[in-house]
Amino acid sequence: MGHQGALGANTAGDSLPRSNGSSNGSSNGLNYRIRVSKRAKNINIHVSHWGDVEIVIPPSVDPRQVPEIVERRREWIVRTRQRFLDRQETMPLDVVQPLPEEIQLRSLPETWTVIYAPAPGTHLTATTRSPCQLHVHGPTENLESCQSLLRRWLNRKATYHFLPWLRQVSREIDLPYTSASVRQQKTRWASCSSKRTISLNAKLLFLPAPLVRYVFIHELCHTVHMNHSAQFWALVGKKEPDYERLDRELQKAWCYVPAWVERSRPSSAAQ
Repeated sequence: MGHQGALGANTAGDSLPRSNGSSNGSSNGLNYRIRVSKRAKNINIHVSHWGDVEIVIPPSVDPRQVPEIVERRREWIVRTRQRFLDRQETMPLDVVQPLPEEIQLRSLPETWTVIYAPAPGTHLTATTRSPCQLHVHGPTENLESCQSLLRRWLNRKATYHFLPWLRQVSREIDLPYTSASVRQQKTRWASCSSKRTISLNAKLLFLPAPLVRYVFIHELCHTVHMNHSAQFWALVGKKEPDYERLDRELQKAWCYVPAWVERSRPSSAAQ
């Protein structure tokens, strides 16, 4: 089958019938990002839990149609965005900080202290000086560069820990896959292609270990059923009897992902 099995993450979405670049747009004070995706079949509106609005369109759709689409869905976008912004007020400090002093990798579990050492020059480095202590050295006043450096560090950590872990779970439940990689997807915890290639989101590092293992099982079951049919869920239930509770928890797991991972600058999604 040509489509992918995937677990969504971190956004609310609304799909519209059809009526890789990106650009910014605005409609009556509501700002958004437009992204053209070859994989998109419909026009999709995503609102991240930080309030950022993204409109994903297929290549066949003229971007000039987007303002009209946004106006039709304005009430839903504003309501959804406000709901996420209200939740931010109850989030812990390590989640909302633009640069972390502490990084909680719940899936491992590890808690890292981050020490910033300002120095002249243009090159930033991240080194481990002692267990669970990360030193960031260089022009640390550059917020976006620091965030980018930490995201690359996160990808390396996820690759190192997740790929062996996925192999172990694959053997335990007897569901083989072809290959696996780690990225930082915006709207998916993971995905599985029709060639049984699994892509894992590095942001899973922030989730509790039982949720990560459930994501692995979910995607491994997609190597058999590339859909969410009754047969697929029966297989998931066979491999993980507690999947319904874990799936409900996963729907709320975006709250574990810190701001510095999701975004490089303050949101301007609405004025």
